[in-house]
Amino acid sequence: MSNKKLLVVEDDADVRLGYHILLKAHHYDAFFASDAISAVSEARKHQPDLIILDLGLPAGDGFLVLERIKSTANLAMIPVVVVSGRDLHGNRDRALREGASAFLQKPWNDDELLAIISDLLGQSETAEV
Repeated sequence: MSNKKLLVVEDDADVRLGYHILLKAHHYDAFFASDAISAVSEARKHQPDLIILDLGLPAGDGFLVLERIKSTANLAMIPVVVVSGRDLHGNRDRALREGASAFLQKPWNDDELLAIISDLLGQSETAEV
């Protein structure tokens, strides 16, 4: 399987480390942004295959990042998985309405996150690429 590039936008350093360990173990090339401003510039720079986006960010929330990504021509088609510990129902509905491909509530289950990533990237453990 070829390595896919994932941008993880998360302000908590411990959570970023958890993502790094999990994604590296599953052969994803992950890079990181810790605030809303760097999120969009990192997405432009790296053109990731998928973005994992926290909603609670400094310098603008995740909804602002989602809006900017979805309104930028060369980023708009990138699947975005919104992850949040905030109000589940209101944020889930809003995130999906504004273009997110999936929503996960914190704390998430690693297997569920990996399944969502694999599904959105069109990958299968048994598929030959």
